[in-house]
Amino acid sequence: MSSGGPNEGLRLRREQLRKQEEESSKRQHERGKLSARERIEALLDPGSFVELDPFVEHRASAFGMDRRSWVGDGVVTGSGTVDGRRVFVYSQDFGFMGGSLGEMHAEKICHVLDLALENGAPVVGFHDSGGARIQEGVASLAGYGEIFRRNVRASGVVPQVAVIVGPTAGGASYSPALMDFVLMVRGIGTTFITGPRVIKQVTGEDVELEELGGADTHASVTGTATLTLGSEDAVLDAVREILGYLPPNNLDDPPRYESVEPSGGVAGVIPEDSRKAYDIRELLGAIVDGGSLFELQPDFAGNAVVGFARLGGRCIGVVASQPSVMAGCMTIDSSDKIARFVRFCDVFNIPVVTFQDVPGYLPGVDQERGGIIRHGAKVIYAYAEATVPKVTVILRKSFGGAYIALGSKHLGADLVYVLPQAEIAVMGAEGAVEIVYRREISEEPEKRDEFIERYRKEFANPYQAARLGYIDDVIEPEEIRPRLISSLELLSKKRVRHYPPKKHGNMPL
Repeated sequence: MSSGGPNEGLRLRREQLRKQEEESSKRQHERGKLSARERIEALLDPGSFVELDPFVEHRASAFGMDRRSWVGDGVVTGSGTVDGRRVFVYSQDFGFMGGSLGEMHAEKICHVLDLALENGAPVVGFHDSGGARIQEGVASLAGYGEIFRRNVRASGVVPQVAVIVGPTAGGASYSPALMDFVLMVRGIGTTFITGPRVIKQVTGEDVELEELGGADTHASVTGTATLTLGSEDAVLDAVREILGYLPPNNLDDPPRYESVEPSGGVAGVIPEDSRKAYDIRELLGAIVDGGSLFELQPDFAGNAVVGFARLGGRCIGVVASQPSVMAGCMTIDSSDKIARFVRFCDVFNIPVVTFQDVPGYLPGVDQERGGIIRHGAKVIYAYAEATVPKVTVILRKSFGGAYIALGSKHLGADLVYVLPQAEIAVMGAEGAVEIVYRREISEEPEKRDEFIERYRKEFANPYQAARLGYIDDVIEPEEIRPRLISSLELLSKKRVRHYPPKKHGNMPL
């Protein structure tokens, strides 16, 4: 019997873990980054972290792996709480083989994902990895496949948040893309399938790392990043804020908070002239609970605004046209942005409140050839499929297919309100008269303005739609907030059964 007894072996292993953490922290701090464990502890409530599988090690032997030992195999996993609510976490350790993923590394992540799914709690993953561990060959690729399968199983059941705080290359890039939110730290977070050197070899193209897969590229060009932040501290704050709007799983409701009156008013925010632009965020800030608007993907498809907010203390998903960008027209990118957000809100029981000020879909050869038809169809599909409470407010312009797609009664909106100055029509008055009064204008061109005013008075107003029952009420701007609060209360017990029964639909490409 050894002099130290069985406890001595445990103490030795814990000491090894401590030394590894010191070594990893030192390396990461030299790069201006937190260590894997520091990220978890900074996110969770103090003292709440319970680690899982700390003594797992790889079992590879080829290419000298039998001489490379690292307790935990390069990833820290476990659970804890954020604001007292259970969260499962994993954090890749770049200090061991660049955070590369091998068989046991993957098994630890799969264990956390399984527990999150079985216990109905969100999962947050910190991604800092050079990709597949080449020394383990196909076992590494199999590990990625197992993780992807669990990401898909968990989709729509528990919220999944990916935080990219280092390189996320090759197969490693797909897991974040399968999750609900992707947050990146500018300057240190990158994600791509093939890196600059491979691209240079295969295509001859020269591209810088940041330009190819940096945070700004994924925020504004690809739309992969939900948010980009300037520091790890800022990204941790954003993760906590996102979780504060969400239920733990698809069977629970989002948390309720005390209602907070907004600081400003809506008066004067919307210009009387429908041709003048304004920032929809200013209007939203005057309607939702004070300080509660949390925009997502702010740098991607700026002609639409999506995000979370609270109304009367109740969590909502906000979808809004942005008249200050492309006049609020719908585009390929804004369609994708809106459709995915609406579907997320639907699976997690978050009511969708839509603000329309949209002149239609952006015309142009690039949009048509880029597939605006199939991308625009995603918005229609998402709204028609959603069974959560859906309330729409038409502010000014509401033309053509965009009127239908953005939360109309015809796609299942529960309540639709409209402001008195709103124009609801197939197209704007200027374009409509060129068709309807084409012969009269050719004979008397000086009467064009008269025809435009006649068309607006007879057709492009809210009362035609109201007479047909497509609008529930015409309200003043000052009534928007109280009417929305009462509407959400009215719809708070809404329950819908899907009919006919089916495995799932086939969403447009």
